[in-house]
Amino acid sequence: MSIIAQYGDVFIFLACAFGLFMAWGVGANDVANAMGTSVGSKAITIKQAILIAVVFEFLGAWLAGGEVTDTIRKGIIDPALLKGDPQLLVYGMLASLLAAATWLLIASMRGWPVSTTHSIVGAIVGFAMAGLGLEAIGWSKVGQIAASWVVSPLMSGTIAFMLFKSVQHLIFENRDPFVAAKRYVPMYVFLVGFIVAMVTLTKGLKHVGLQLGLGESLLYAVLIGLGVMLLGGFLERRVSRNRSEDDTFGFAGVERVFGVLMLFTACAMAFAHGSNDVANAVGPLAAVITVVQSGGQVGGQALVPWWVLVLGGGGIVIGLVTYGHKVIATVGTGITELTPSRGFAATLAAATTVVLASGTGLPISTTHTLVGAVLGVGLARGMAALNLRVIGTIVMSWLITLPAGAGLAIMFFFMFKGMFG
Repeated sequence: MSIIAQYGDVFIFLACAFGLFMAWGVGANDVANAMGTSVGSKAITIKQAILIAVVFEFLGAWLAGGEVTDTIRKGIIDPALLKGDPQLLVYGMLASLLAAATWLLIASMRGWPVSTTHSIVGAIVGFAMAGLGLEAIGWSKVGQIAASWVVSPLMSGTIAFMLFKSVQHLIFENRDPFVAAKRYVPMYVFLVGFIVAMVTLTKGLKHVGLQLGLGESLLYAVLIGLGVMLLGGFLERRVSRNRSEDDTFGFAGVERVFGVLMLFTACAMAFAHGSNDVANAVGPLAAVITVVQSGGQVGGQALVPWWVLVLGGGGIVIGLVTYGHKVIATVGTGITELTPSRGFAATLAAATTVVLASGTGLPISTTHTLVGAVLGVGLARGMAALNLRVIGTIVMSWLITLPAGAGLAIMFFFMFKGMFG
């Protein structure tokens, strides 16, 4: 207890600094997943992508980031085992943040889209094994999270496959694809607005003080979906049919209509990503603040302070602006050739999977989800459409992430233990 009383302010300062570094890593590596498809399909420019991400990542983190933060903060280790040694939890969470952030820096420099969720969960498991022993880890929770790493790419890949097939059937195989696009795209826009609104309203607004029932949430989500649909219809009306020489099937106009839709899915994906992945940066930070402010009590119930979510959101934005372009290139152009219609199917599928996971409090990997969705779209066009060499490199970097996070965390844990006694 005396260590916490003695160094409390130092611990909070270090936790904020490492939390910001980790949020920077999330922005540099993971926001590319939210924006890669939009930039890769040339629906938006890299500057527009950064602008959208700045606004919607921040909003997602602040409005809907509380639920997943709880799982990262309390679900992985059994807090009861730390009641006698609360300083060990503080060392461990500081080590986890620094370890995961360091690994993300290395991966971002190499352009690998790794999982920030993998990084932080691996780091927390590593510190728990080193500092407390194997029995301290909530293996059932870790198992749940690990299962979601398999389930999320499968789920998003399946949704993306079905979405793209529906686009092919309703629009591209129509006698007049351009007219069909004008008719059906508003329906997809409604879907984007409805899904994001629904999850935000049912799960995300607790710490802002809004408690809505399921019926109310449904009603508001439908209204928001309709509002977004009207806005999409207005923007879509400005897209003309002008055809170029090499556009034999008249698909260029259709892709321009989908370009409008990609604006909405990019916003949805940025919001969904902010809501799910801010937890990776601020979960351990919230744990340190709770332990220090409660004078060493472990497992005390505490809401994540609003400024912690703001710090996380701010760090994510800085990471994207300064270093996000490398991973955007890998996701956007490396796996398969994307057009706005393909990018739309992948992004909406990934956003749907992520917001559903945020709603249930499961910290899934946005990276795995989006890569799964892009693979689903590629598969809808046949195996030849996929770049298997790039996919192999991505999977390799995924496999290294867990042990890398754990190894670094063990090293930093003993470093902090030595520094503070």
